[in-house]
Amino acid sequence: MDYTLKEKTDNKQSAFKGAWESLGPLLTDEKKNLSIAFIAVIISSGASLLSPFIIAHVIDTAIRTHDFGAVLRESAILAVVYVAGLIAGYIQTIRMGGVGRGVLFKLRNALFIRLSELPVAFFNQNRTGDLISRINNDTDKLNQFFGQALMQFIGNFFVIVGAGIMLLSLNWRLGLAALVPAITVFIITQFISDWVKRKSRAGLQSLGAMSGEVEESLANFKVIVAFNRVDYFRTKFDGANQDNYRASVKSGIASNIFTPLYTLASNAAQLIVLGYGLVLISTGHLTIGLLVGYLLYVNNFYNPLRMIASIWSNLQLALAALDRIQEVLFMNTNLTTLEDAGSSKSDALLSFNDVSFSYKDTAPPVLHDVSFTLEKGKTYALVGPTGGGKTTTASLMARLFDPKEGSIMLDGKDIRAYTPEERTKKIGFILQEPFLFSGTVRDNIVYGNEELSSMSEEELLALLTEKDLGSLLERFSEGLGTNVTQGGSSISLGQKQLIAFMRAVLRTPELLILDEATANIDTVTEQLLEDLLEKLPESTTKVIIAHRLNTIQNADSIFFVNGGTVTEAGSMDHAVEMLLHGTRTS
Repeated sequence: MDYTLKEKTDNKQSAFKGAWESLGPLLTDEKKNLSIAFIAVIISSGASLLSPFIIAHVIDTAIRTHDFGAVLRESAILAVVYVAGLIAGYIQTIRMGGVGRGVLFKLRNALFIRLSELPVAFFNQNRTGDLISRINNDTDKLNQFFGQALMQFIGNFFVIVGAGIMLLSLNWRLGLAALVPAITVFIITQFISDWVKRKSRAGLQSLGAMSGEVEESLANFKVIVAFNRVDYFRTKFDGANQDNYRASVKSGIASNIFTPLYTLASNAAQLIVLGYGLVLISTGHLTIGLLVGYLLYVNNFYNPLRMIASIWSNLQLALAALDRIQEVLFMNTNLTTLEDAGSSKSDALLSFNDVSFSYKDTAPPVLHDVSFTLEKGKTYALVGPTGGGKTTTASLMARLFDPKEGSIMLDGKDIRAYTPEERTKKIGFILQEPFLFSGTVRDNIVYGNEELSSMSEEELLALLTEKDLGSLLERFSEGLGTNVTQGGSSISLGQKQLIAFMRAVLRTPELLILDEATANIDTVTEQLLEDLLEKLPESTTKVIIAHRLNTIQNADSIFFVNGGTVTEAGSMDHAVEMLLHGTRTS
C-alpha cells in the first residue's frame, strides 16, 4: 500500500463534503457557543442595516422641517443601535474565539491519534517536518478561520443580503444599477477561486517541505559538521527557502487579489448611484434623504463585500490546509487485525510460508518466496551483506510490515490475527539505535507496559534485581531517576541500548529480536548483556542480527539472508563462507 501523501485535485462539492465530514464531529460540543455567536451576528447585522434607514428618515423629516427635538430623539435611537451592534460584535468575537481554540485542540488530537495508528511504512514515505507542519501550521489556519473569519463571513453575508434588499425595495431601478458591479466581480470570483486555492495549497506544501528540510538537517547536524559539509546544508536549505519564498509570494498575491477588485466595484457603484440619483432627484423621483441613505446602503453592501473578499481568500487557505489535514485523517492502516482466524498447535513459535515483500508496490521485492521455521526456545542468527534483507525479515517477524504474499504464523496462528497488545507481549524488538522519550530512565523502561507503570520505584527495583538487570542501573548516575532528553541525546548510545534492553526483557517476550543490538556498546557491557540473554526463560526464542561473528557463534541455527532469499547456513564455517561469497557477489 502506497502511503505517500499526494496533491488532491480540486472538486468543490467533494471539498465541502469532506470538510463537513472532518469538522462536523469537532463542532458537536460547540453548539452553545455557535448559537450565541449566531444570534449576536444577527443583532450586529441588524444594527448595521437599521442605521442608514434612520439617517435617511431624519434627513427627510426632522432636518428638512428643522425639528431639532426629533433630531435628538433619532440620534439617541441611533446611538442605542450602534451600542447594541458593538456589544453583539464583542460577544460574537469571544464566542467564536472559543470555538476556534476548541476545534484546534480537537483537530490536533485527532491528527496525532491518526498518525499513531498508521504503520511504519507511512513514516518511511513521508518527511517528519512536513507532518509537523500539518499538525502545527495547517491546523492553525483552520483555527484562524473559525476564530476570526467564519462569523465575520456570516455576518457580512447577512448585511449584504439585507442591504441588497433595501436597495431594491427603496428604488428598484437605482438598486439594480448599484448591484451591476457586484454581479460582475462575483462572476470573476467564481472563475479564479480554484486558482487561489491551488496557490494557497502550494504555499502550505512548500512550507511543509522547508520544515522537513530543516528537521532532517538539524537531526543530522553532527554528521554534517563531522564531514565539513555545512555548505551542503546551507545549499539545501537555501533551495527549500527559495522554493518557499516563490510559493509564498504567489500565495500572497492570490490571497489578496480580491480586495482591490471589490474596492473598484464599490467605487464604481457609488459613482453610478450618485450620478443616477441626481437624475432621479431632478425629476422628483427621489429625495435627498433617500439618496444619502442609498449611498450608505451601497457602503453597507460593498464594504462587507470587500471584507468577504478577504475572508474568501482565508477560506481558500483554510480549505487548502484542510485538504492536507484530511489526507492524514482519512488514511487507514493496512495492518488490520484478522477476525475469526483459526489456530493450530505447533512446536514452531514462528514460521514464514512463501513470504514475498517489497516496500512499495512498484519496487522490486526485498524477499521472494521465503519459507523457514523458528522453534521455541532456540537461538537463531541472521547474517548476510548490508542491504541483503536482514532487518526487513526481522521487521516482518515483529509485524512492522505485512508481506505482499504468503503468511507468517506466530504460535500456530496468523500473526495478523493478534491485536497489537497481544503481539507486543509476545514479541520484543531491540533496534540498533533505539528511540527514547523525554523523562527519566524509569519512564522509558515502563513505557507501554501497564503492569510496570503501576509499580512503585521499590517494586520496580526489586523486579530488576530478580531479573538480574539491577547491575545495569549502575551505568546511570541517578539510577531510575536519571533524566533523559527527547531522543536520548543526554546519555550515551550504549546507555540508550541498555534502557532498550531492559524495556524489552521486562516484558518476558516469547520472541526476542535483537537487530545489531550490541553493535554500539563496549565489550564489557556486551558480555554482560549476553550473560543476561542466557538467563532468559528457556522457552524464549531469540533472533540475533549481527555482523560480528562472535555475537552469533552460540546460535542454534544460522540463516543467510541475501538476494531475496533466506537460506539455512548450517555450521559457523559454512555461514562465514556464504557471508564472504555473498558479500563479493552482492
